[in-house]
Amino acid sequence: MKLKLMHPRDIITSVMSRLYGYGMTTTSGGNLSIIDNDGNIWISPGGVDKGTLTPRDIVKVRPDGTVEGIHNPSCEFPFHRTIYELRPDIKAVLHAHPPAMVAFSIAGRIPDINLIPKAHEICGKIGFAKYAVPGSQALGDLVAKSFAEGADSIVLENHGTVTAGANLMEAFERFETLDFLARIQIKAEAIGTPCPLDEKTVRISSTKKAALPEFKPAEHSPQECEQRSDMVKFINRSYNQMLSYSTGGTFSSRIGKDSFLITPTGFDRMGIIPDDLVLIQDGYREMGKNNSRAADFIRDIYKKHDWVNAVIIAMPPNVMAYGVSGTEPDTRTIPESYIMLRDIQGISCIEHYENPDKVVEMLTPSSPAVLIHNDCLVVVGKTLLEAFDRLEVAEFSAQSLISATRLGGLNPINEDQVQELVKAFNLPE
Repeated sequence: MKLKLMHPRDIITSVMSRLYGYGMTTTSGGNLSIIDNDGNIWISPGGVDKGTLTPRDIVKVRPDGTVEGIHNPSCEFPFHRTIYELRPDIKAVLHAHPPAMVAFSIAGRIPDINLIPKAHEICGKIGFAKYAVPGSQALGDLVAKSFAEGADSIVLENHGTVTAGANLMEAFERFETLDFLARIQIKAEAIGTPCPLDEKTVRISSTKKAALPEFKPAEHSPQECEQRSDMVKFINRSYNQMLSYSTGGTFSSRIGKDSFLITPTGFDRMGIIPDDLVLIQDGYREMGKNNSRAADFIRDIYKKHDWVNAVIIAMPPNVMAYGVSGTEPDTRTIPESYIMLRDIQGISCIEHYENPDKVVEMLTPSSPAVLIHNDCLVVVGKTLLEAFDRLEVAEFSAQSLISATRLGGLNPINEDQVQELVKAFNLPE
């Protein structure tokens, strides 16, 4: 989302719509606010349906306490105001009750931000505030105290989560990433023991790669323009299905022998448009754009495998529950899973960082998906549709496996049945 020319009312309405649409808050729950340069606090109202919120519903509270709007401000206004008073660097605050984070708040725990790379960078320092009555000054003081001590995100005991940022999208990205981690960790603990990244791997994963040199394309062919539109549709769909968080994951589509499109780094996947995608050609990036840091890795995949025309790198939470537990989901569950994915291979995160060619070698027509533990799922295909289908099937299969585990165990198809599928569908050996 590009915020520069958006009114605070519109920003709050847009983010609240996303929160409610993703099941991260209820009709009456959650509140968002933004403080402008004049000290006015724009905040969502109390007692208004969050599923139909409009810019007209947003309340403005002036520095002198005067309220402007057709509603009263959220009852949680006290802690929003106090946070702004104690932390001048904070310009937006988000509070909501996503079920996974509420589960952690009830258990008195904080999600492990070292389960996947970059999460610690996005979420920042996480605090924990003891219980107090919602809307009370006591709760406001506890929340504000934690932020005053340097927290960027807070888990509220038996309540929910509060995140803050330099703008509302930064606060939302922190909130969304925390919720993503919480869902992964809860599922992982249902099937095994989550294993966080060690300090060495976290350090390597945070190392920034040198930017590719730039070039100015002479033209954009009709084929490229069509692929840009197709990519955006799948990127939006992937995000809407919560297969990754707002700035996570990479999509790529081959254009020619040594040219391909790739997602930009740091862009909100919900608001991405065809022109935001980056053309990579002969090791150069399209002028004025910053490509995903996976560009070199994806280029190596295309160079090695002429049958691959699309690559998707994502973090579907059910698959990643296996990934952070050091195992791979068993695709020998239903015929579709095995036909589409064959056996998903796994590799450690540190091994991938130190030897990325290993994953490139692991990808074959009979092994089109590789799970990099604590990092991502890599799927490839002859087309973007095929790669996306594999991503979806992997996530659906992992979800079914976790549910089956809770029901009492797994009953996968046997080797003879696997060979029947290989023969019936002429699957590559």
